[in-house]
Amino acid sequence: MSKVYTLKAEARERVGKGSSRHLRRNGLVPAVIYGDKKPALSIALSYKDIFYKIHGGAFFTTIASIEVGNEKIEVLPTDYQLDPVRDFPMHVDFLRVTEKSVVHVNVPVHFLNEEEAPGIKTGGVLNIVRHEVELEVPAHHIPEALTVDLTGLEVGDSVHISDIKLPEGSSPLIKDRDFTIATIAAPVALPVEDETPATDEATAATDEAPAATGEEKSE
Repeated sequence: MSKVYTLKAEARERVGKGSSRHLRRNGLVPAVIYGDKKPALSIALSYKDIFYKIHGGAFFTTIASIEVGNEKIEVLPTDYQLDPVRDFPMHVDFLRVTEKSVVHVNVPVHFLNEEEAPGIKTGGVLNIVRHEVELEVPAHHIPEALTVDLTGLEVGDSVHISDIKLPEGSSPLIKDRDFTIATIAAPVALPVEDETPATDEATAATDEAPAATGEEKSE
C-alpha cells in the first residue's frame, strides 16, 4: 500500500460561498470529512499542500492523516473540484477510514517486461483494454498499482483479471466475468507498393521511342 501522508488543517465554524471565498483569498482550500457514522467536519487546508498532493499522483488511492487541533483523522480522498479556468483546487471531500473500512477505488495497471514478450518482439502491439481496475479493497491495503508480467506472451494472447494477483481481501468490482485487461495484437500489415504503374510507364516509354531507320548514312 502507499505510505500514509499527513496534512494539517483548521476546523471551520462558518460554511457557505462567502466563507469559502474568504479562505481561498487567504491561501486555504475548504474541505469536508464525512463517513464512519459521524457528523461531517468542515475544515480548511493549505492550498500549497493540497495542490501538490492532487497533482502528484495516486491521490485517490493513498490514505491521509489529517491533523485538526489535537485530533488525527485517517481519511481517503473521494472527490475534489478545480477552478475551470485557473485549475487550482476549490474544494476537497474526504472519507473517514478505519482498520475495518472497505472502499471502492480505481487502481492503475502497470505492464512489465515488454522486452520479454515474443509477440511484441516480433512486431505485435500491446493493446491495453483497461488502464485502471476498480477494486473493492480494505482501506489500509490499497495497492499503488496492479502489475501485469508480459513475459512469454505471444501474438493473440490475452491477460484477464484472473491472471493478476490482487491484494489479500480485495476483489474486482466487476464480478460476473473474467474481463480482459490487455491483449497482444497482430502487427498492422504495411501496404505493399503497387509496381504496376512503374511497369506501365516503362512500356509506354518503349512504345514512344522512335523506330530504327536502317543503316546510317555515310558521309
